Amino acid sequence: MRYRITFAAGLAIGYVLGAKAGRARYDQLARTARKVADNPAVQEAAGVVGAQVSNAGRTVYDKAVERMPVTSVRDFLARPTDEELDLVRWESHMANGSAPGGDPGRGEDREGRAE
Repeated sequence: MRYRITFAAGLAIGYVLGAKAGRARYDQLARTARKVADNPAVQEAAGVVGAQVSNAGRTVYDKAVERMPVTSVRDFLARPTDEELDLVRWESHMANGSAPGGDPGRGEDREGRAE
């Protein structure tokens, strides 16, 4: 539908710009176009289409937010990686004196042996 409207608009513009009928024909076409644009039925249809587009955009946004729990790029980048989480866990266990396993940065397993 969008391509048909675009094609028709391009055809009309091409005709106006390429017409050899002179200024009178151009003025006639311009008056007709203004009458159509100012018609209440056309204005109402344009308002309905605008509202539908706005609602569709909001629906798409809502669905995208549901599927992507990230609220912003800053939040996404602030999330720690798995390695960072392992390191934080290891450091907290070491601080408590209850080391659960090896150093994640030195390639040791849970018993402290080199992997």
